Amino acid sequence: MKCLLIASESAEVLFHWSDREYRLSIQEKYGASQEEGQGLPAFEDILSTLFAPIIISCSTLEDSYTSFTTENNHIYVLHQFDECLYIAVNGDGEEKEDDLRRKLYVLRKMIEVMFGMVTLSGNLLRRELRPQDTEQRTRLWTYLQGLLDTYSVLRENDQSFLVEAVERLIHPQLCELCIEFLERRLVQQLNSSVERAGEEVLHAFVLVHTKLLAFYSSRNASILTPSDLLALIVMAQNMYPSHIELDDTSPEDVESTSGSGPESFYTPEPSPSSRGSSGSEKAGRGETPVFEFVDPEIQMAEDSLHTLEINPPDSASPRRVFLEVSHKDGLYPMIPHSMYCLSLWPGITLVLLTKIPTSSVAMSVYKYLEDFDKLEKRLHEGHGGPASARSPLNMQDIRTKMDKFIKALGPSDLQSAQLQKVWTEFKNRAFAKGGPGFSKELIPWCKNMKTQLCGVYRQCFLIDSVSADVSQRLSSGLQERAQTMVREKLMDWKDFLLVKSKRNITMVSYLEDFPGLVHFICVDRSTGQMIAPSLSITERTTSELGKGPVANYIKNKVWALVRTTRRYLQKGYSTVTLRDGDFYFCYFLWFENETGYKLQPVDIPVLPDDSPPIGMLACDYYKRLLRYYSKNHKGETVKCYELLTVHLGVIPTEIILQHCRQLASKLWEPSRNLLL
Repeated sequence: MKCLLIASESAEVLFHWSDREYRLSIQEKYGASQEEGQGLPAFEDILSTLFAPIIISCSTLEDSYTSFTTENNHIYVLHQFDECLYIAVNGDGEEKEDDLRRKLYVLRKMIEVMFGMVTLSGNLLRRELRPQDTEQRTRLWTYLQGLLDTYSVLRENDQSFLVEAVERLIHPQLCELCIEFLERRLVQQLNSSVERAGEEVLHAFVLVHTKLLAFYSSRNASILTPSDLLALIVMAQNMYPSHIELDDTSPEDVESTSGSGPESFYTPEPSPSSRGSSGSEKAGRGETPVFEFVDPEIQMAEDSLHTLEINPPDSASPRRVFLEVSHKDGLYPMIPHSMYCLSLWPGITLVLLTKIPTSSVAMSVYKYLEDFDKLEKRLHEGHGGPASARSPLNMQDIRTKMDKFIKALGPSDLQSAQLQKVWTEFKNRAFAKGGPGFSKELIPWCKNMKTQLCGVYRQCFLIDSVSADVSQRLSSGLQERAQTMVREKLMDWKDFLLVKSKRNITMVSYLEDFPGLVHFICVDRSTGQMIAPSLSITERTTSELGKGPVANYIKNKVWALVRTTRRYLQKGYSTVTLRDGDFYFCYFLWFENETGYKLQPVDIPVLPDDSPPIGMLACDYYKRLLRYYSKNHKGETVKCYELLTVHLGVIPTEIILQHCRQLASKLWEPSRNLLL
């Protein structure tokens, strides 16, 4: 009983995602109220009617609610992102408020990566999320549904998505070899080729399932944030899904599934729900819900999704993604890049991120959006007229730069002409003698300018990217050469890598030093990287945690521990220790300087219940936490770490705490993990 919805203020459905149980329940209730002989309307129309009172109350009430529970124990979580209302519903008890809120924020993150600054304009975003063309809308909604489905599977099965941090394969020699290859051969050859059509490869990385084997950024590239990288991994996994049982196949089986060439792809037949858990455990405890659709329009979407799974998309066509860029004069969110996702073998993927030739236009648009947003806020506060001269905004300077910007765009484009028209009107009102000047009368024109700037951005990076000529991207031949080069480099390692990704770190190497330690997760929140032993829960694999049900039981305990520690962290606790049956759990969050010296603990902020979820993918809580802590450590680089441990309950508490201290210092030793 799950549903997720994006709606406009007029209760128009901009996107929806629901499971079969929810659909049948709603259709049954709606059908009972219909007159005899009348057929059911489209499901999205039913949703629009059903949610209209909630949507309208949220748009009209000044202090609206963010969650509520109905008499039949259905949980509703709502969040207003700009002019769009996001609603998540759960009626089977498998998801709590925190889970639903996280899902809403993750969906918002994926939409920002897909549409960039268009998300800052409600009118333009509505046009993107709900295209008039039915086939285009079905394709878009199917893709978004696929991303949500992929994220749900990863979050319930992958530790890196549980704690929202990137996991790297721990094999320093091989990783270093691959990074050197990416730098000196692959990226260098791609960027020196005439077939790159003006695009420049900024980042290149190799994924083995969801783990990073090697990552290289060119010298003039910005750092790729953990939040963006996790979002790209979701997109790569959605394009080339990993098979959860792949780790149990022999090298010969892996070889046979890879086929004889790039046209052969391995696609798992079982639905996600077959990744079962033991006993009566349901989804959220190891089993993923199946999302089925019954009416013709949604059935078409399901068929499209199935087609995507069986026939991988044309890798020669890049996907436009919008990522944060750090520039010498500040941070620029949602700057356009092209993402090339190239399958090497099933489970191993090469991803290239390129800078497009016109990306500087996006930076200019963002700066002007910031300027008009600041001006609008000042006008709302009543700082108009002569007071505007004392504003940090230099409107005369902005006027000169905007004139040059519009002139550079050229008058031929309709969107540019519209921007020119609105800008002329703005100038006449703001700068002309005898005009209203910088008063509240200018506020609607500030809003109009922001809408027109977002329209130019949409024209340049969304509409034009769809209709762009093949010559405006890396050629197919160049992409094939990149695939071939990396395949040849990793040919002798591919079977090892597939096994290594499922056995990245084992507990065996830690049991001698830490007897009684069952599991741990350590995260460097400064870099967004994590270290944790593998958790294998399949029936056919024996690990240190046992086989099948035993390993699954431990896995469920770890997942529950992470949820518990987040609740305590939200309430301002940086240390948690608790006993649960035969186990003893510990959680620590602390800060260090560059030399590894532990810094004095401080009271961390207490967050309201409806605050953004703690993590790095949906909303980077740790970036804000580091900024908060660093206020008292000016000129010093501050690092943030988290450690979660599971011990057998028979181990004395003082020994457990000693283990935690020793483990924390050991995990990040440079001699142990050279690349971390």
